[in-house]
Amino acid sequence: MVMNTQFKKGVLELCVLALLDRKDCYGYEMVDEISKNISISEGTIYPLLKRLKNEGFVISYLKESPDGPPRKYYRLTDLGKKKKDKLVDEWGEFSMGVNNLLYSKITNNLGDIKDE
Repeated sequence: MVMNTQFKKGVLELCVLALLDRKDCYGYEMVDEISKNISISEGTIYPLLKRLKNEGFVISYLKESPDGPPRKYYRLTDLGKKKKDKLVDEWGEFSMGVNNLLYSKITNNLGDIKDE
């Protein structure tokens, strides 16, 4: 799905944290998994992972790969889990508000449905 860049920037952090809450992943694996739902490139994910690591939300470690050199895996920290939970709550409220605006009928001050 082609999506507005600003939309992606706003939700990519949440997607990465949610994915890492399920399992440890290496960078390309995250890109591959997220790309099944949102079109992103590898170049988008690595700066985000670096920032998340610098802020203490993820840690990284090397793990041997059967297909070549060791891969750098990322793991969510306890602080990262709290951040993910907070973002999930915020996303729920935000998306509900946007959906209400998009899909509910417009009413005037008296509560009557406005014909447009």
